[in-house]
Amino acid sequence: MIHCKYLDKQAEGLARKPLPGALGERIYNEISKEAWQKWLAHQTMLINEKRLSPIEPEHRKYLEQQAEAFLFGGEVDQAEGYVPPPVA
Repeated sequence: MIHCKYLDKQAEGLARKPLPGALGERIYNEISKEAWQKWLAHQTMLINEKRLSPIEPEHRKYLEQQAEAFLFGGEVDQAEGYVPPPVA
C-alpha cells in the first residue's frame, strides 16, 4: 500500500517499475495501480488519436512527458475534438 499522489489516498501500489529511469522509480513509489490504469487508458487515446508509435523515440519522449503531467499534475493533452463520456 502506498499513498497515491494522483488519487490522494492509500491504495495498492504497482508490482514493479512501469518505466525505466527516474520517472519509473517515481511512479513506482508514488502512483497506485488504479491511477496507472487511468494513465494507460489516456495514453491509448493519445496514441490512437495522434497516431503515435511507441517505437519512435520522439513519440516515446512525448508520452513520458504526458505521463508525468497526467500523474503528478500538469497540463495534459487531449485528442482533438475529444469529449469525455458522461459519468454514469
